[in-house]
Amino acid sequence: MVNRREVLGGAAGAMGGIAFVGCSLMGAAPAQAQTRRREVVVNGRRVKTVDVHCHCAMPEAMALMGVKPNPPELHMSSLQDRIQVMDMQGIDVEALSINPFWYKTDRDMAGQIIKIQNEGLAKICAAQPERFVAFATVALQYPDLAVEQLVEGVKKYGLRGLSVGGSVNGEELAAEKFHPVWAKAEELGLLVFIHPQGTAELRGRLAGNGGLDNVIGNPLETTIALSHLIFEGTLDRFPGLKICAAHGGGYLPSYAARSDAGCTTFPDRCTKPLKKHPTEYLKQMYFDSIVFTPEALAHLINEVGSARIVMGTDHPFPWMRTAVDHILATPGSSDAERAAMLGGTASQLLGIRS
Repeated sequence: MVNRREVLGGAAGAMGGIAFVGCSLMGAAPAQAQTRRREVVVNGRRVKTVDVHCHCAMPEAMALMGVKPNPPELHMSSLQDRIQVMDMQGIDVEALSINPFWYKTDRDMAGQIIKIQNEGLAKICAAQPERFVAFATVALQYPDLAVEQLVEGVKKYGLRGLSVGGSVNGEELAAEKFHPVWAKAEELGLLVFIHPQGTAELRGRLAGNGGLDNVIGNPLETTIALSHLIFEGTLDRFPGLKICAAHGGGYLPSYAARSDAGCTTFPDRCTKPLKKHPTEYLKQMYFDSIVFTPEALAHLINEVGSARIVMGTDHPFPWMRTAVDHILATPGSSDAERAAMLGGTASQLLGIRS
């Protein structure tokens, strides 16, 4: 495990080269201002809130590849700025992740990037252990190396899960080559957070006004990734694998019954036998709450169960700056269910003390 005292010694000032990705659209208070911390209460009881979907970046790692924050609204911000925004939004703990930009790099470069990132994530968590935990990053394009990095990230650096993209250089996460990674994640009992990178194959059709590569492309990639994990039998092979899908699982939970109907209508196209109906696998996965309306969240709950929902903001992007109120305002949930979605379930999955 990471030595907190040693890490804190190198975490002063600018956190040793670590920075958060901030967004000018967030309207955060200036660093010097004091922000009153919002405490979230459900039926008179204070609950700990956990955001499982929030991003940060390591400038040193990005510089190795000449990568800059994109879009232009993004900028590097300080740890204190991030905490102030968390306080305003009522977020007690963030589970940090880094979107993969390194899947096309060679093995040596990938090793350097992952070392910088996992060490940096550990420093942030050690500096503010009550406010941050983190998902380990790995070079998924090299599964054997990814397994080594995952074990090191958990056992040496104290990271709490694994974050991956929705595909790897055009290969599906369900591909057999990635089985060793899922086997190790299952063995370690880790939560695997899947965040899409868009649907590159449709870049031409998604070009133009409206940012469709993100608005449509991101949830589409998640839908494709989850569907392959189901239909290729990956979730049968690794029944204990804990998957958390970003953006409410994309489109899959909203149209899941078609997956069941497909094999009934076209049995010749379902050549790999599954242990249960495709829709049943949704209830062994987890989904963040980023679905934008109370009605959409209520539908997601109806499809997968409230015990499978965890809160997400997509910070620093201002999609869900009212993530707490989004859950509190969704009809049909009990106080216990709201408390679980706000942070109880995520705390159990990520080993966060109540």
